[in-house]
Amino acid sequence: MSDHVVLISIPGLRRQDVAAMPSLARLASAGDMTALVPSFPCVTCPVQANMTTGTLPNEHGIVANGFYWRDKHEIEMWTAWNDCFQRPQIWDTLHRHDPSITSAVWFALHSKGCGADLVCTPAPIHNPDGSESLWCYTKPTEMYGTLRDTLGHFPLQHFWGPLANIKSSAWICESAAIAARESRPNFFYIYLPHLDYAAQKSGPDSEAAQRAVADLDAELAKLLAALDAAYAPNRPLVLVASEYTILPVDHVTYPNRVLREAGLLSVIDEPDGELVDLRSSAAWGLVDHQFSHVFVNEPGDVERVAALFRGREGFADVLVGHERKKYDLDHERAGEVVLISTANSWQAYYYWLDDARAPKFARTVDIHRKPGYDPVELHVDMATRSIPLDATLVKGSHGAPPRDERQRGVIVASEKGVLVGQALTDTSVCELVLRQFGI
Repeated sequence: MSDHVVLISIPGLRRQDVAAMPSLARLASAGDMTALVPSFPCVTCPVQANMTTGTLPNEHGIVANGFYWRDKHEIEMWTAWNDCFQRPQIWDTLHRHDPSITSAVWFALHSKGCGADLVCTPAPIHNPDGSESLWCYTKPTEMYGTLRDTLGHFPLQHFWGPLANIKSSAWICESAAIAARESRPNFFYIYLPHLDYAAQKSGPDSEAAQRAVADLDAELAKLLAALDAAYAPNRPLVLVASEYTILPVDHVTYPNRVLREAGLLSVIDEPDGELVDLRSSAAWGLVDHQFSHVFVNEPGDVERVAALFRGREGFADVLVGHERKKYDLDHERAGEVVLISTANSWQAYYYWLDDARAPKFARTVDIHRKPGYDPVELHVDMATRSIPLDATLVKGSHGAPPRDERQRGVIVASEKGVLVGQALTDTSVCELVLRQFGI
């Protein structure tokens, strides 16, 4: 048991990366390290929900990195508040067990409005003219002002997109160190996104990806030292967990173009391009890395939709109805059809058939208006300052079920005897943390 536990989740962290990270390797040698197997869908929001609730998507309701709210015919990518969770998270369980146990949550997805005592997460202000002002949601509210005065604004432009770099993860580490020193929360959950960028843009084995591993380890060294100082004289138990691994890809599919060519996806023709008509489309896909949820309006069209993708190159599984239970995706928020890529392929959200009719937002970094995730945003054309419409530029992806060793992540504990077994699943992280507090 421990009075203080720090859980650091890192997307894209592989076992072989630890050997190239001196700070993390020292932590592992002093404690334990074992495989951590993500549950499908192996993308950030569902995996973080698995780790913090100990349940799977059919229970906690986080079925992708975004949601399609059927009653409103609206897509919400990344911005949902914590009430999207249908199961309690670690900090909720800790509070119920003992109200004096405090928790902090740093940059975890869907953490706005959560029950932790301290929270910090990006929340830019959207101005009437379409511009954004840098800001973070914090709990207590005034905490962001203090962090901003000390560190400057959170560098949102370096958090995602063509300018993504170590500066965002460095700010997260520095601000977390301040919170640890001033508040000493019993449980601290910290999300460090840096390994996501280069591995998707250039491939997980590229020189850029290896530089990212070294850069992140340097920030980890400073964070670990700051945590030791903040919690002195006793060291906290530190857990470093990989959310998923990123594999090389050499193939891309376009589910929404397939649906459109079949006459199932409808568009609205606007002056600045075509938009998916969510109300009148018989079927369309919310695309997310290596899987997509296809929402089908009429039950009679489900098999027709599924047949379009069965046997098509790039698709490993086409799940319909009760078949979604295979991966615990039998939830009302899931699509009637779930498409899963092969390990070497990923899915792009593109739905237009002529690039001249692509919507204006397709060529910009716009993570909210696109009906799916768009890693091509990492490949800005600096001459035109626009995003190319070439999905083949992407060299790494994730999300498909872990069918081989390369898709298994790793978890490191700073103390021996904490990790039990040759491999853990992401859902077991919750139990692992709670056990340290006697729950």
